[in-house]
Amino acid sequence: MDHRRQVLAYAIRRTGSLPDAEDVTAETFAIAWRKLATVPTEPLPWLFAVARRVLANQRRGNGRRERLAALLRVDDVPTPVRVGEAHDGPVFEALASLSNADQEILRLVAWEELGNRDVAAVLGITPNAVAIRLHRARARFADALARMPSGAHLKYPDPSRTLTDVKGTHGVASEGVAE
Repeated sequence: MDHRRQVLAYAIRRTGSLPDAEDVTAETFAIAWRKLATVPTEPLPWLFAVARRVLANQRRGNGRRERLAALLRVDDVPTPVRVGEAHDGPVFEALASLSNADQEILRLVAWEELGNRDVAAVLGITPNAVAIRLHRARARFADALARMPSGAHLKYPDPSRTLTDVKGTHGVASEGVAE
């Protein structure tokens, strides 16, 4: 049952690239192997029919991917933070000096504007743990920012903020957290 060259040639003539044709050929023979008991004695036309259906599936899949990519494509995302501006240097330097975990929680709250419950869902922890980690991360950020030599003109975040101050919590404390 060596019809690989014929099936590959069939696929090459119907696809845009050799790798796509090789994928079609490989899938065709994988199907033939799974259905070996039902393959006719003259398998080439049957293999072409299978390859034809594999090609149709490939085209539909490519179309779905292209439509999804078009939906997800964003030309310009407005951001309130402009990286690299001179007056933001100490802030970014202070943020970079923190651990990855501290950076992530601060970014989720400040840049993505998520509340404790949403941050908890992103990080896979409880809202109570978010409040505790956020409080500690803010304190470490304030300390790091205070150590920055050019940061004297900046307003420092108050490390004593509680979770009721966090945007998105609507002033409601999470269960198990005392205010």
